[in-house]
Order: sequence, then structure tokens, then C-alpha cells
Amino acid sequence: MEKVKRMEKYESKQVKINKPASMVYMSISDFNNFTPMLQDKVDDWNVDGDTCSFKIKGFPARLRIMEKTPCECIKITGDEGSPFEFFFWIQLKQIADNDTRMKLTMHVKLNMMMKMMVGKKLEKGIDEMAEKMAEAFNNIPG
Repeated sequence: MEKVKRMEKYESKQVKINKPASMVYMSISDFNNFTPMLQDKVDDWNVDGDTCSFKIKGFPARLRIMEKTPCECIKITGDEGSPFEFFFWIQLKQIADNDTRMKLTMHVKLNMMMKMMVGKKLEKGIDEMAEKMAEAFNNIPG
């Protein structure tokens, strides 16, 4: 992953999910599972295996799961036509039966102007995303 070394890195804080890692992994390793959450928030939501595409505020986006390690890690990247190069990792570590820790990491290639414009937003946004994902899992009964 030599490319990753030349990119900006943004990491979330580690969050606690009160579910087994297998349950979390099964939910987030298949883009089909995102359909109920996203179909009303984005336009043209489409899933095809390990890729998904959509439009957000008129801009097309296409994501591809490039690597999966069961119950540990999912690596996602932008696919054809992405506006910038990035890698997004979801890391899981099961501590106990109902104690999974999750951390999100994004590596993104930004020019200096974009870094100044969106860098702080990405830092804050990745923490908020981790917190919201943990909250959603923790609110699932059982």
C-alpha cells in the first residue's frame, strides 16, 4: 500500500459496540444492507456485488469493497469516476462476547487547497460517523 503513505490520514476514535464482531461485520460487509438507510438520502442508489453507486447532491459516487477480513476489517475505495482517490478502512476487534471495538480510518489524496478546505471537516466527520455507527448498532435489540 505504497499509495496510502502519500495520502492524508484521518482516524476516528475507537468506539464500543455492544454486539459481537461477527454481527457487525455481517452488517457492514455487504452494501445491500445499506439500502434501507440510504435509498431515501441519496439518488440512484444501486448495489452490484461488492460495488455500489449513487448520486449525492447531483455528484456521482461509486464505491468498491476491495478487501474483507471476516470479523476484523473491511477496506473500501472509490471506483471508476470517483472525484478523488481514497481508501476507507473499518477495523473491528472483539474484546468479549458483546464488546466489539471499531475504528474508522480514511486515507485520501488531497491537494493543499482541498486539505485546507475540508481537512478539519474530515477529522470531525470520521469521529461522528464512528459514533453514529456505534449508536445504531447499540440500539439494535438483543
